[in-house]
Amino acid sequence: MNTPAHAVLNLLVLGGGRRHILWLPIFLGSLLPDVPMLLFYFVQRVILRAPESYIWSHLYFQPNWQVFFDIFNSFPLVVVGLVVAYWMRSAWLQVFFLSIGLHCMTDLLLHHDDAHRHFLPLSHWRLLSPVSYWDPRYYGQYVAWAEMALVLMGSVILFQRYRSRAARALVAVTLVTYLCYLVYAFTVWATIDGAP
Repeated sequence: MNTPAHAVLNLLVLGGGRRHILWLPIFLGSLLPDVPMLLFYFVQRVILRAPESYIWSHLYFQPNWQVFFDIFNSFPLVVVGLVVAYWMRSAWLQVFFLSIGLHCMTDLLLHHDDAHRHFLPLSHWRLLSPVSYWDPRYYGQYVAWAEMALVLMGSVILFQRYRSRAARALVAVTLVTYLCYLVYAFTVWATIDGAP
């Protein structure tokens, strides 16, 4: 899933009932696993001006970058975070780490060639899912349509669920960011093999 879609899904799943007031840690936890990849892309494309095709066919798969991506997608580290949060009796941190875990679970199910090692540092195993969130060889076009529907309908539901201006503004910014991402993806990545 794309980062804004993770945010919408996590807010829908984790932000109901009594936890609706904890929308900020849910949102931040939904983003954290993708922060390394966003930094990677910014460094490679904006600072170093690497070509898109080279970024996604070669640089993305460099071992050091892969460790940087995967450590932020580690279930064992999420469990450690949850244990510490529980020990501290911090609902904020518990929901934050649950949100990271939900992001990792959806990534586990929706990555094929670009799968993370979700069990670092205990294992280097990768699940090569039969479904990809972007690759048409693995039903990516269907996942993309489902993701778009999730983000659009989910944003409407979240806008109704949350009454605070800050939470509603966050939902609106997430939706606009997603729409801008789609425009960028279709204009820049649509013709590049191996791009997310």
